[in-house]
Amino acid sequence: MVSEFNEEVTSRMLAVAQEKASSLKLKISYVCMVPGAYDMPIVVDALLRKKNIDAVVTLGAIIKGQTKHDEVIFHSVARAFTDLSLKYQKPVSLGISGPGMQERHAYARIRPVAERAVEAVVKISKELKRIQK
Repeated sequence: MVSEFNEEVTSRMLAVAQEKASSLKLKISYVCMVPGAYDMPIVVDALLRKKNIDAVVTLGAIIKGQTKHDEVIFHSVARAFTDLSLKYQKPVSLGISGPGMQERHAYARIRPVAERAVEAVVKISKELKRIQK
């Protein structure tokens, strides 16, 4: 799941995440583009309903503006992802950099945030399988 907002950053995050998934031999069933991070939860919900989806990796960059809008968006989305993950018992990563971040920080965080988002769903999936046996 990729936010189109701040597309110069998020398109690079997608490339890094795809590279990481490939190195881990993961199958990417869907790449979904949404206008912004705030728009992700409804599409994440639709994906998690599918039996062939084990996890969702989210990628976005919420850059600070002149208001606290970035904080409101980030906290709202993070809460929704947690709720969805618990509802479906499937991991949803928070691969969204921010809030309070300037544009230069977003570029610096492309690789680490995208790679950790992929790694997180793998680790959580393994742990869930281990304890559900």
